[in-house]
This record gives sequence, structure tokens and C-alpha cells, in this order.
Amino acid sequence: MSHWIADAAHCREMDRRALTEFSIPVSDLMERAGIAVFDALKDFVAEGEYVSFLCGRGNNGGDGFVAARHALRAGLRVECLVAANELSDLSCDAKAMAIEARNAGVEILFAPNDQFPRRLEALACRDLIVDALLGTGLKGEVQGVVSQCIEAVNESGTPVVAVDIPSGINSDTGEEHGTSVWAMRTVTLGLPKPYLFQGMGLEHAGFWTVADIGFPADIMRSPTGAMIVDDPWVARYLPERLRSSHKGNNGHVLVIAGSYTMPGAAVLAVLGALRSGAGLVTVAAIPSVCQAVSKAVPEALLLPLEQESNGISPMAAFTLSELAPKWSSALIGPGLGQTEPIREFLRRLWSSWSMPSVIDADALNAVSEGVPLPAMPCLLTPHPGEMSRLLQVSTGEVQADRFATVRSAADQYQQTLLLKGPFSLVASPGEPTLVNGTGNPGMATGGMGDVLSGVAATLLAQELPPHLAGIVAAHWHGVSGDLCAEEIGSVGFLASEVAHVLPRARARIGLS
Repeated sequence: MSHWIADAAHCREMDRRALTEFSIPVSDLMERAGIAVFDALKDFVAEGEYVSFLCGRGNNGGDGFVAARHALRAGLRVECLVAANELSDLSCDAKAMAIEARNAGVEILFAPNDQFPRRLEALACRDLIVDALLGTGLKGEVQGVVSQCIEAVNESGTPVVAVDIPSGINSDTGEEHGTSVWAMRTVTLGLPKPYLFQGMGLEHAGFWTVADIGFPADIMRSPTGAMIVDDPWVARYLPERLRSSHKGNNGHVLVIAGSYTMPGAAVLAVLGALRSGAGLVTVAAIPSVCQAVSKAVPEALLLPLEQESNGISPMAAFTLSELAPKWSSALIGPGLGQTEPIREFLRRLWSSWSMPSVIDADALNAVSEGVPLPAMPCLLTPHPGEMSRLLQVSTGEVQADRFATVRSAADQYQQTLLLKGPFSLVASPGEPTLVNGTGNPGMATGGMGDVLSGVAATLLAQELPPHLAGIVAAHWHGVSGDLCAEEIGSVGFLASEVAHVLPRARARIGLS
């Protein structure tokens, strides 16, 4: 299911609107949240087994008290270890839920209790831990008894279900504030949060789902600036193939790629374009690359270009400019090399370029070294290293907040950017950031980006705007990788195999 993604400020606004516009008190949302957590933990424990709930002072702790009450009622053995000195330390709603849980028979121990340290040590003997210590309002480093609780949870080796967010993770960036819980399962409440898609949060959340806790539809539909897409959403934008269509109706993609030492980049890009449905694909490259493409993909058309050293000569720009009206879109960059002749070739080519284009790999490196982009709308497809060069920052800074990074790059270049990686992000000026949820770690291997760029170039050729071409390509490419992981194995499948599965991935998304 596609969802808007809510940062911490938007989460607070959702609570405020629920109360002021719809008269839904926090306690009602807390009750539903606790029930959702209880429903999740039932998958891991049976009647009579022992669950420790670690609860904090705020509303996250309140959710934990509710879940503990329902767990006790279902026949589980439960305890609540509270990272606070006494009941009065809790927020108003959390205090009310703690009293209700205690009245129902839940054992509640506060940090000053002599048994508290011993109970933390005993977490290794429990069947499950529920982390309800800290929520989306975390600020600053985790300290004191909360830090002790988190360390005890991680040292226990006991499976953990986190409430809304693993404690110690920044909801907006996914960064760790000193220490954080490693969860096996996270039940995030209302809407997904940015931490699920980046930083340590991506790993520490484990398997996550979104729980409906009763926010009205008007609140759930309010735009947040970022959205994760799903198959039905993507299927709406996959270009239809009319029964009367011919190859000329389905886009003619120009692939400018490859060099003497990297002919495979052109091969994979051409495969990506053809397997995603381009009517025609022409590879424009030096003769040896054209020969490699011809052997591997006989369906491709060839345009041998003048060669200088191991790559394309700057003189080839004039040839391509004259022929440009033949093509619907272009993919420029994979395997071109990073020489001065290549940079000069791109300067000349782009000075009058009027074709929607995917800019990838070595073409992106040329941009980072000062080569101006074409005036036409483009889709730039950097991985984190390429993005660091485009923005003149470290890769660590790129990854510290990928949402902020991709938005900053889109604003700076006034183009659409697809920041590759787990949960690839697409940002375009004036559009919400779009998040891809498909794909798997087995796709972290050479050539995958070339195939992805070929898919995106086909979608541009079939008249999708760059931001839609980017997210549809990323989602489709990820589904293809997921099919390979299912059928070949989770590690060791090739970029070319992902390309060949693209037609089946399209059918899985929802259109044939």
C-alpha cells in the first residue's frame, strides 16, 4: 500500500488535528496502538510465555502499558519495566494507561526499585521484549536509565518488537543517538517514518509494518512531502501497449555508453531499455563497444562514433546533434570513462541538446567537474558516491539524511534526481519525494545501475516525465531483482538476469 511518510513534526500535527478537528483524544489513539502491538507480538509468543515491556515516560510508554494489559488478559506472563522514577514522572496519558494496566494485574517496576537491575539482567530469559521506551520525539543523546535499558535489551539476545520506532533512533534521519535498540519487528503507527528508509534505522527496525490506529482519512491523506509507492500506484503509470502499436510508437532510445575497458556497461543499458519495452534502441559508441553490443544484443541498432584514446572523440558530438531528431530519449554515461576528451564531448553535445535524457555514471562525474547539464528536463541517477561529488560533500553526509540530500540536489540542479540504494529516492522541484520499496541486497553488484538507467530511458521515451520515469523504473527494476532472488537465490544473480526478468516483473506489477 502506498503511504505518505510522516516526519516527527507531521506526527505531532496528526495528533493535534485528531484532537482539535475530530475530537479523538490521545488516549483513544494509544489504546488502538497498544492493541496493534499486541496483535503483532502474538505471532512470536504463546500462552504462558513471558514478555517484558520496557516503557518510557511518554506516549510510547503508554502504548506499551496498553499492549501489556492485553497480553496479560490473553494469558501471557508480563512485566513492565519503566525507565522513570515514579508514576508522576509519566505523561498524563501514559500515567493513565499505567494505572489501568496495574489495576488489571500487570506488574510495574520503576527504575529505583531494588529488583529493577536484576530484571534487566533477566531479559535474556524472557521469550520476547517489547521496546516502548522512546518515540518520535527523541532529542539529544540517550542517557541514564534509558541507555541502560537499551544496552540490556541488545545484550539479552531476546527477540524485540519495537513500538513505532526502535528506541534511540532519530525518527527523521535514521541516525543513532548514542545507542539504540535492535528490533526484530517494528510496528510503526499511523504512517511510515523517514527512519525506516535510511541510516541505522533501516537496519534496526527489522521487519516493519504500518498499523492503522484510527486517524481519520482526511489526516491520513494530507500530503507530507514524501511518499512510498506500491504496485497499484506504479501500475497506473506504466505505459500501455496498444494492440495496433508498432515499434515506432514505443520510443526510440539512444544509449551513449561504453569504452574500450567497459563495453559491458553499454550492453546492460541496452538490455534494460529493450527488456522494458523500447520500440528501438540505438547504441552510439566507439567501434569495439558497438561490436560487443551486436554480439550480446542483436536487436540493437549501432552507430559507431569517432574514437579518441579509449573512448568517444569530442568530434562525435556533432554527429549526434545532427541525428538527434531520430530519437525519443537518451541515456548518457555508463562506462564512458572520466577523461578530458569525454568531458569535452559532453560539453559540445549538451550545449544544444533538446532530448529528455537519463544522466548516469561517468556523465554525472563530468557534471560534478563543471560540465553544464543540458537545458532539457533530465533524470540524474547517482549512487551515494556520485551524489557526494555532485554536492561536494562526503558520502557520510549524503547518507546521514538521504531525504534532505536528494531534495537539496534537486533544488541545486533544478532537475530530477534518483538517489540509488536501499529504498531509492526520487526528488524533483515542486514534487513530493518518492520512495521505492522494492529490491533486495542481492542487487548490490556491478551493472545493476546500467540496467535501471535503461529502463528509465525507455519510460522517458514513452513520454513519462522524469520524476515518474525515475520512480517507476526503480520500482520495476526492484521487482525484477526480487523475482531473481526468489528463483535463483538471494545472492549471486547478475544484472543481465535482472534485465531479462523485466517483462515478468511488469506483469507482476499489474500490466502485461
